[in-house]
Order: sequence, then C-alpha cells, then structure tokens
Amino acid sequence: MFKIVMLCAVIGLVAAVHHPIEHKPLPRRPLPVPVPHPVPVHHGDESHAETLSRKDDVRADGFDSSLETSNHIVRSESGDVHGNIHGSFSWISPEGEHIDIKYVADENGYQPSGAAIPAIPEQIARSLAWIAAHPHVPEVHNVHHPNIHH
Repeated sequence: MFKIVMLCAVIGLVAAVHHPIEHKPLPRRPLPVPVPHPVPVHHGDESHAETLSRKDDVRADGFDSSLETSNHIVRSESGDVHGNIHGSFSWISPEGEHIDIKYVADENGYQPSGAAIPAIPEQIARSLAWIAAHPHVPEVHNVHHPNIHH
C-alpha cells in the first residue's frame, strides 16, 4: 500500500513540474472615488491609540465595564450574576462611517443589533420559522425484547 501511495505522489510531482500553473495578473479595478468623511478619521498606527477612559466595576451581583480610546473605539457592557450581558461597542470605519453595535448575551445566545449587521435573507428566515414550527421528533423503533413473547 505504501508503494502505491509513493508512486502516486511521484507521478503527481512529475505532472506538476511538466505542467506548471499559468499565473495571470488579476484585473485592475478602478480606485474608489474619495468621499468626504462625516467624522475625523485616525489614519495612523492603531497600536499607538491611547486609552482615554476605562472603568471596571466587578461586584458579587455582576459587573459594569467601559473603555474609550483615542481612535474612537468605545465599548461598554454590564452583566449580572446569571451570566446575562448587555453591551455595545462602536468605532469609525476606514470609510469614516460610525459603526454602532448593541448586543445581549443570555440564555438565548449572542444577539447583536445595529445598522451594520446584515439582515437575514427572507428564504433563511422562512426556513428557520418552518424548522421552529416542525421540531424533529425522534423515530421510535420497535425493538424486540428477548424476554417478551409476541
């Protein structure tokens, strides 16, 4: 078996050497037209962003936390003793758009919302609704028990 695998590997290598892949340059796309930025955008090394404010309050019944940086990143969240978290985060995109995401994380999972989150396509939403309305019912198999006589 090992000899067959080695033979196939050698044949594949020889085929690759004799038939090199042709590399074609990618087509050039026109550069996007510059758009005026609605807010100032930081175009520098993001590793040099400074923390403007940070607060962390951890208690027995939950926590509150917030962060704001000099490159317009803002985050805040709070959680309770049951593991439920409500929060938000925002930043300025490279195009200058203010992105704002709010979320809830609880027993129903992570649930983000915001204009930047794409909508679920109608077909997927209909499929999810159908699945919820028609839960899987495991099949019951008639198993013959050796001590029961029919």
